Amino acid sequence: MSNKTIAFIGTGNMSYAIIGGMIQSGFAPQSIIATNRNEEKLAKVAADFKVKTTTDNIAALQDADVIVLSVKPQMMAQLCETLQTADIDLSTKLFVSVAAGITVARLQEMLGQPVKMVRCMPNTPSLLGLGVSGLFAQGLTSDEHTFIEQVFSSTGIATWVETESQINDIIAVTGSSPAYFFLFMEAIEEKARALGFSAEQARALVQQTALGAAQMAVSQPEISISQLRANVTSKGGTTHAAVEHLKSCNLHTTVADAMDSCITRAQQMEQEL
Repeated sequence: MSNKTIAFIGTGNMSYAIIGGMIQSGFAPQSIIATNRNEEKLAKVAADFKVKTTTDNIAALQDADVIVLSVKPQMMAQLCETLQTADIDLSTKLFVSVAAGITVARLQEMLGQPVKMVRCMPNTPSLLGLGVSGLFAQGLTSDEHTFIEQVFSSTGIATWVETESQINDIIAVTGSSPAYFFLFMEAIEEKARALGFSAEQARALVQQTALGAAQMAVSQPEISISQLRANVTSKGGTTHAAVEHLKSCNLHTTVADAMDSCITRAQQMEQEL
């Protein structure tokens, strides 16, 4: 797809998922470098995808055109300080950060140069190729923009936002939201067990129903989510009784407030990091 070399600094689960998606989408393994302090993790990514691996972040920085900074937010400053010592002209590099709560300006400050930067917020279904990645770019060429979109589309869909503050909105809408769905599934599973189903039965029933509902939404994009819900809610029936109770508990407001709490925390992290 491209002659660019991309290095993943800190190859954990998310980077592993992205690399896997890239390989399946046609990226050449020799154009991908993975780094990690844990040699067992590097051995796995090398065995699975035949990419280059190293424990030397500076070597990866030297050889790559695109550098994905994939470490925990609390570790980002230390990593960038290490990269600064490499005495490498970073203006020729494109950096991608998948860390929440660290702005482009702060990342450039950490790196000590006004580098080209993309902030990305992927989510965990990327591990299955069903992810969503929110992207915000600063200083990219058209070709670089296309390349980044290809990379993150390889694990699902990629959505660009116009302002950096919208990355926090993406966190609330897609980055953190798998946990919202898991929590709802957890509540149904818990009640199913209370009704006498075994743990195995409850798990199977809940996950299959969630999968089926999601697939119905995917397969019928011309029908709104609210209409899909209405289609299975006969007035006066059992589903109607359950849905009306959820509405009386202000489910919509509760979800909106939870998402606002997520955004507020992301904004707080920007001040802390």
